[in-house]
Amino acid sequence: MSAPAIVLPETATSRRLRLAAIVAAAALFLALPLAGGEYWIKGVAMPALIYGLAALGLNLLVGCAGQISMGQAAFMAVGAFVGAISYGRYGLPLPLALLAAGGASALVGVVVGLPTRRIRGLYLMVATLAAQVVVLWAIQRVPWFGAEAHGTIGIPRIMLGPWEIRSTLDKYLLVLAVAVPLTLFARNLVASRIGRAWIAIREREVAAEVLGVPAFRYKLFAFAVAAFYGGVAGALVVFAWTGIASVEEYQLELSIKLLGMIIVGGLGSVLGSYLGAAFIALLPVAISVSLTWGAAFVGGGAVNSALISNAEHVVFGLLLLVFLIAEPRGLARLVTRAANRLRSTSISRRQS
Repeated sequence: MSAPAIVLPETATSRRLRLAAIVAAAALFLALPLAGGEYWIKGVAMPALIYGLAALGLNLLVGCAGQISMGQAAFMAVGAFVGAISYGRYGLPLPLALLAAGGASALVGVVVGLPTRRIRGLYLMVATLAAQVVVLWAIQRVPWFGAEAHGTIGIPRIMLGPWEIRSTLDKYLLVLAVAVPLTLFARNLVASRIGRAWIAIREREVAAEVLGVPAFRYKLFAFAVAAFYGGVAGALVVFAWTGIASVEEYQLELSIKLLGMIIVGGLGSVLGSYLGAAFIALLPVAISVSLTWGAAFVGGGAVNSALISNAEHVVFGLLLLVFLIAEPRGLARLVTRAANRLRSTSISRRQS
């Protein structure tokens, strides 16, 4: 039996540290457009926020409810195409197009979650993997999506009321304005009765049902929430990042990468979803810089882009193994451990 965790009392110092961390994070995201160039905004910060939002939905499903899924990229694809069609073809305002994207993905998520009445674990993972393939096939074959020719559809210029969202800064602020309330909602959801029911199902589903928790209903809701977050993230890819909805953007590799983000960041952690996404977004930059410096040190020429891509896949796989073995609770656990160390140090100083 493992020893019980020691919970340190929260002091005024720890509250100030937590408030300072929140203010620092908010200042970082708000100041990044001013301090960083367009490459850092569009190439690092924006994908970290968008994929962090999709990973957050997946983390609610996998980390909190214990339902493994390999189909999060498919939910993003549904959101991307429904959002683009709602805005471009039917003329819905941007906020309603985002809601339509999330709602359509949530409906698909409920359908994908129906097998959880009978199956779980590895069989559920295979079922969601099949759903990933079927959803992308349907998007390319159903005429309503308009993607049968090249697998892509475009959108007109982005308007939010009378304002045109044109610059990279405008698009970044749009992503931030969507991500912040959804993140706060997820945090409150985890702390609510629904979140406690998810955790009970994850730990011991049969015991949860004996205690009166309708497990199947809560699992379907977890799939719906995860798909909603994925759908909104997919729509943000179109509206704020690429400008087109493309089937190629949402292949199985993205589902694997999103699963890797929550493993690296921390299963069941809201903060960990964004930490993992930021870590994976920075990985290509770190590898590119390291290989370039290495080539310059040995007197080699320019680094091949294919080498960078292959190195990224290798390092990504190794990182998953390292975190699964050394720190299964991910970067979020490391951050929590550092915060607890600061709190214990402040308590010791006050008592001495």
